[in-house]
Amino acid sequence: MDFLFAQETAAAGNGGGAAASANGGAVATGDLNTGSNVGSAIGVGDTMGAVSVDGGAIANTANIGASAGGGTAISDASGGDYNVAFVS
Repeated sequence: MDFLFAQETAAAGNGGGAAASANGGAVATGDLNTGSNVGSAIGVGDTMGAVSVDGGAIANTANIGASAGGGTAISDASGGDYNVAFVS
């Protein structure tokens, strides 16, 4: 005598999928003043003949760091405890 057995699956507390995101946003800054931006000031009094005035080179460096990190994202898709199992 041949017996046919159907395949059965029992499931209990399957949590399914979970997604989490911690995307950052945009960073906006206002005006950045790094020292009044006046350059150099040279005063020249009364002169006679050929006059040459050289103010030299001016450099102003500003190192600015900005961050828009979103932090930590946590997601949970656990099925929990004390679930009832069923057979399908």
